Amino acid sequence: MATGVIEGACRHLIKDRMDITGARWTMRGAEAVLPLGCLYISGDWDEYWQFHLQQEHKRNHQAL
Repeated sequence: MATGVIEGACRHLIKDRMDITGARWTMRGAEAVLPLGCLYISGDWDEYWQFHLQQEHKRNHQAL
């Protein structure tokens, strides 16, 4: 049963996203987008986004 769930999630996350009509993906672009989709689907997006904003603030304002 778990294998079917995992395969279904992979199809949803990868194939459905990458196989949009007219879309062209480079390997680099696909590798950048897929982890974000995983965060969204897993429900961890809000926590990730707060972390991302904190890191951007540090990079832009505290590095100097």
